[in-house]
Amino acid sequence: MRHLQTLLAVVYAGSIYVFIFLPVAVLVLFSFQDGTLPVPPLHGVTLRWYEAIFADRDLMAALGNSLIVALISSAVACLLGFLAAYAFARYRLPASGLQRALIVAPMTVSTLIIGLGLLSLFNRLNMPLSLWTIGIGHVVINLPLCFAIIYASMGGHQVNIERAARDLGAPDWKVMALVTAPMLMPSILAAFFLSVTFSWDEFIVAFLLSRFDVTLPVEIWSMLRSGLDPRTNAIGSVVFLVSVLFLLVMELAVFRKKPGNPT
Repeated sequence: MRHLQTLLAVVYAGSIYVFIFLPVAVLVLFSFQDGTLPVPPLHGVTLRWYEAIFADRDLMAALGNSLIVALISSAVACLLGFLAAYAFARYRLPASGLQRALIVAPMTVSTLIIGLGLLSLFNRLNMPLSLWTIGIGHVVINLPLCFAIIYASMGGHQVNIERAARDLGAPDWKVMALVTAPMLMPSILAAFFLSVTFSWDEFIVAFLLSRFDVTLPVEIWSMLRSGLDPRTNAIGSVVFLVSVLFLLVMELAVFRKKPGNPT
């Protein structure tokens, strides 16, 4: 009976992994298709589609735009999320429960609604659509996530360390920057890398708030409008590779235990 349960658990787990990773495997496989259509059957193996995307200036420009927007917007979202989490955890603010609910509210709202609202706001302010407006939109959708992760990690044991730093003469801003932030660095880095991952492949807000300078998902969408193209599989594989690299960096920087630390 136990062997049957183990077998069923293995089959179940294997089915989940196949369901998750099979589309990615097919995408990567047919990015090497030596044909004009990225569909079965596989007609030989070639790298020409990767050569084509790296030679495409528009794609490379969109790739660079995505990296810039993801890194800068995630850094701003983490900074604002940390400041908000510190304020709510260390001070008594009026209607703090309501204010916290308002901060995390965008997590429950469709990105389409957020994008349309920001588009209307920018039009009312006569602000031209650009990478800046995309970055603002990504800050809006990533700030609640950063706040929730950092706020959840602020425990009572840190208060005593902060109080000791104040007793030694450190002003509040030094306590926050040199004591609290280093203690919360794993949570801050986790929030940052998750925000980068979400911003990296976000489409709806980037589509609504862009004009001439577009991010990679918007550029891929414009390519798909003309039909199937093997280059889309190649650039999709590159996006997947970059996402995996972000996750590996997060694993090494945040979750990996340092030698000598207790398990």
